[in-house]
Amino acid sequence: MTQENNPSIARIIFAYLVVYIVWGSTFFFIEMALDSFPTFVLGSVRFIIAGFLLMAYCGLKGYKIFNRKDIKQAVFIGFLLLFIDMAAIIWSEQYISSGIVSILSAATAIWFIILDKPKWKENFSSLPTVLGLLLGFTGVVLLFGEQIMTPGDEEGKTQRIIAMAVLTVGTIGWTIGSLASKYNKSPKSSTQNNKKVEPLNVIVKTAWQMITAGFAFSITAVATGQYSTFDFNSVLPRDWAAMTYLILMGSILAFSSYIWLLQVRPATEVSTYAYVNPIVALLLVHFFTDHGVTGLQIIGLVIVLFSVLLMNWNLYKNNRTIRALRYRKKLKNLKNMAPRSSIPRIIEVADFESKAQKKREDKEIKNNSKKGEI
Repeated sequence: MTQENNPSIARIIFAYLVVYIVWGSTFFFIEMALDSFPTFVLGSVRFIIAGFLLMAYCGLKGYKIFNRKDIKQAVFIGFLLLFIDMAAIIWSEQYISSGIVSILSAATAIWFIILDKPKWKENFSSLPTVLGLLLGFTGVVLLFGEQIMTPGDEEGKTQRIIAMAVLTVGTIGWTIGSLASKYNKSPKSSTQNNKKVEPLNVIVKTAWQMITAGFAFSITAVATGQYSTFDFNSVLPRDWAAMTYLILMGSILAFSSYIWLLQVRPATEVSTYAYVNPIVALLLVHFFTDHGVTGLQIIGLVIVLFSVLLMNWNLYKNNRTIRALRYRKKLKNLKNMAPRSSIPRIIEVADFESKAQKKREDKEIKNNSKKGEI
């Protein structure tokens, strides 16, 4: 998807549906693919194919592929974001429900608050943020407690707790990688050997990140002996379908939609996918797996999502859409409070800027048409 000045509403809605539903469903399809694929082989196949497909697309689009500085950064971030975090997700889904994995992944916001040192003063001086942080920890502890109280043998309980701890470490890796990406952005241009070097397109960087993760998964799969014992012929057609979905829909289409939305919509609005993804994952778990969705899991989900809302409250309240709604409400209240004779004047003041803008546009069109006639 390319950047547009005036994208259609239908295209925006489609992109949101892809990001909301597809990314939420990837937890379920990972769990499905694990029936045939060993953990690290799954990551290897998924990211090697997705990375090279995305790189081929970038080559066809004519994007620059090589830039030593950007590739070095992409390798570091790809290792943390797509290998450490995804390896934790894939490995943990062997032992715990994909629904619980999705909720704990949404709790990543906790680590952004704790590890983003330059923002400490701003974050810890904000009451909503601090309350959100405390609530987030409460939700995570509740989910851990739910797994401890689940009936079963002690070995199974211990394995589930270890899986949740590994997943938490993975979310920390995702956070560190995201913060590294945030604070180490490439300049618009740099010099190398006295030559001006343009930065790589964000999609090219992501392709390098996926390829990095794919090779990291492959090396780990070989080192752990998973590839030596794995037989591609034994993979069920259903699980090949799940892998294809993860590659094409999860890694390529959903990512492209996400990047495009960031270009045409406010980032705070796009970030709302974090609230929808766990709900999609839990619904799929409830209707299509043997895992039960318990009342404590739903309570944990509500607590975690509300905590994420509080931790992002300062961003949301300054969002331009929210400001516009506040302005309209304030204007409506002013109209209701004002004497009847003053209402036309209030409307006139409110519409002045839009009318002035329209006049300027009409004048510009008129001047351009005159130039065309000459």
